[in-house]
Amino acid sequence: MTNNQEIWRAVSKGSFAIISYVNRQGEPRSTGVVYATNGTHLYTAVAPDSWKADFIAAHDRVAVTIPVRRGGLLSLLLPIPPATISFHGRAIVHPAGWLQQSPVREALRRLLPPERQTSALIIEVVPQDAFLTYGIGVPLTAMRHPALARARLPVA
Repeated sequence: MTNNQEIWRAVSKGSFAIISYVNRQGEPRSTGVVYATNGTHLYTAVAPDSWKADFIAAHDRVAVTIPVRRGGLLSLLLPIPPATISFHGRAIVHPAGWLQQSPVREALRRLLPPERQTSALIIEVVPQDAFLTYGIGVPLTAMRHPALARARLPVA
């Protein structure tokens, strides 16, 4: 059985997620991002003139999916899909320069080239409601059975 701490442990170990949002016309979009965590918040850096910065600032609701690699060497031989952790949340777009005094300064600095550290906008994602997981905390063989592999747990 998966628990909340196990999910946060997997989220904090990861560094890649897919973030989904809507554009100004209400059309869905998604893109991959590298992220860092601080406590129960995720942070990613974006260019100030990016679509992500514009659209997420306009609509502060996002959905996030984090793939979690499973299977070790076995995954090189067999088509084992990653486990996933998904949730929706509130996004806060912090201005350029915010990183210099932020609590995640060191974690994000290693993900950002030095020339982008003062110009990048930082998107903070605060997970809300529930995590939807697939394949977290279950044996690999259980991933073939959706009823066994799925879980829904509160974020808090």
